[in-house]
Amino acid sequence: MANDRPAELQSIPALLARNAVKWGALPAFREKEFGIWQSWTWAEAQAEIRAMALGFLALGLERGDHVAIIGRNRPALYWSMVAAEMCGAVPVPLYQDAVAEEMAYVLDHCGARFVVCGDQEQVDKVLEVQEGLEGKDLRLHHIAYLDKRGMRKYDHSHMNALADIAAEGRAAEQRLGAELDKRIAELTYDSTCVMLYTSGTTGKPKGVVLSNRNIIETAKNSSEFDHLRHTDDVLAYLPMAWVGDFIFSVGQAYWTGFTVNCPESDSTVRTCLREIGPSYYFAPPRVFEGLLTDVTIRMEDAGRFKQWLYRHYMAVARRVGPALLDGKEVGFGDRLAYWLGGVFVYGPLKDSLGLGRLRVAYTAGEAIGPEIFDFYRSLGINLKQLYGQTEASVFITQQPDGEVRSDTVGVPSPGVEVKIGENGEVYYRSPGTFVEYYNNPESTASTKDAEGWVATGDAGFFEEGSGHLRIIDRAKDVGKMADGSLFAPKYVENKLKFYPNILEAVVFGAGRDRCTAFINIDLTAVGNWAERNNIAYASYQELSQHPQVLETVAGHVEEVNKSVAADPMLAGCQIHRFLILHKELDADDGEMTRTRKVRRKVIEEKFADLIDALYGGKDSIYTETEVTYEDGRKGAIKATLTIRDAKIVAGQERMAAE
Repeated sequence: MANDRPAELQSIPALLARNAVKWGALPAFREKEFGIWQSWTWAEAQAEIRAMALGFLALGLERGDHVAIIGRNRPALYWSMVAAEMCGAVPVPLYQDAVAEEMAYVLDHCGARFVVCGDQEQVDKVLEVQEGLEGKDLRLHHIAYLDKRGMRKYDHSHMNALADIAAEGRAAEQRLGAELDKRIAELTYDSTCVMLYTSGTTGKPKGVVLSNRNIIETAKNSSEFDHLRHTDDVLAYLPMAWVGDFIFSVGQAYWTGFTVNCPESDSTVRTCLREIGPSYYFAPPRVFEGLLTDVTIRMEDAGRFKQWLYRHYMAVARRVGPALLDGKEVGFGDRLAYWLGGVFVYGPLKDSLGLGRLRVAYTAGEAIGPEIFDFYRSLGINLKQLYGQTEASVFITQQPDGEVRSDTVGVPSPGVEVKIGENGEVYYRSPGTFVEYYNNPESTASTKDAEGWVATGDAGFFEEGSGHLRIIDRAKDVGKMADGSLFAPKYVENKLKFYPNILEAVVFGAGRDRCTAFINIDLTAVGNWAERNNIAYASYQELSQHPQVLETVAGHVEEVNKSVAADPMLAGCQIHRFLILHKELDADDGEMTRTRKVRRKVIEEKFADLIDALYGGKDSIYTETEVTYEDGRKGAIKATLTIRDAKIVAGQERMAAE
């Protein structure tokens, strides 16, 4: 494909050079460290990145080398990605919470020669992996680390602090500057920009190769779609290995010139969100669910007058808020009531959540419950859904302003074509379509055809009239009940997760006569309830089986059944029996991906005894489950779980009996 964009805009390093000239004195990155926000302008960021790149050259970084980056969101780690590309190398960000086995697979698969680590913990994991793969084809040449704490007594023959590498790079400007400029000039629109690994929901993660064309075209089109500008602020807190973080914190940031803000730690994200007050924000549904859970808990602890005020004005918000946000006609009385609600409730609430300055917010990754989605829209927050995947450089569909609904994912993004296959599977092609799966031509060919159409693995359809895409579920998860009715588990799971007490749910029923469910309680919400009611508990396991907790969750399940029954196409998905799991589903135990997607096959195999009990009519089941602790040790949880029946809506009892 021809290079159809000016040379100064054909790579991320080229965009960096443009930004340093165009917005050189404006903030590019901020980071909170030791409780203080530090800032770097675009000109300062360019100088730091160039110094790093020169330091990498001095260490022998070659064209085509893979550079693994592991750590939390920090400006220097983002800079190391761009510095690697400047050298003609390929940055490969990894999930910082990956266990040794996952990290070993990625490092070995991509053949990383250089690794940039955030701190001692990540260095230790890399060294452990290196020793474990001794004799195999793991060609680590050098390890760099950002945080010097705890690193003084390590063997530094093949290890250096990132700051020292940058200092060496500055000293080598005269010697290596020309070589670096040559390599930057070699970068084209079709040069590799980054390699990101899939979450591995159904198997081993695949390395998705994305070019400068993929990232820049997608960043340009999506930024123009939502009128993003250089004065915007974004909070960079999601895993750097996830494609969404890369497109927001690198692609769109370098295209538009907006400011990327990095929190101090995972535990201070909420505080930093309030301090920064981003104007552009992305969060997966679990984050919006968590924020709503916090609001619910706070209101339960509030005085009677505040509770009345909240309930009264939230009723107004639900009635007229979305219409006002979409620019529709609303009567004077409702406008006045909503304005008063903004003074007394919505404004303070949004400010306390850190969402007061938002112009555009997105959620994706999993479908969000419609009740949760509508809650934020009713507050006047321009929350939208998008549909995408790693192989598309994120964006496949987006919701235009004025056409935002909870039951669709919008229309094809600019430059993207979408079609529905005969089997209902969604296909797309776009400038963001990935180049290939690294060292996996078979998977590349099975996913992307000769014309560039990519199979998403999701089932969906376009609505007549609106042209909006509706995603039903993962194509492999959508099935039939024993009587032939449609089975779409995610639809039901998202309704369950609307309730603050429910953190996660997994619904079963394909090929069976009825649906059942596993449920994870939200320890924060349920623990708060237990504290207010003087209920003592020693562990998650004990609280999950408390009779009142089971009764409360049963009520939630029955409410969901009423809602599901209202949809004739999915009425057969009502939940007949459920149990509350004795442990939270965990990525370390292989039950979820690092992006918090449920691995259904793993769960079905691991908890086969519990599923058999749900369908076997038992009232309880004893089980033992292996778990992985934070330090990597293995242990076991033993528990007797209560199984509850749930009421189903009239008309379904007859089907169940048959």
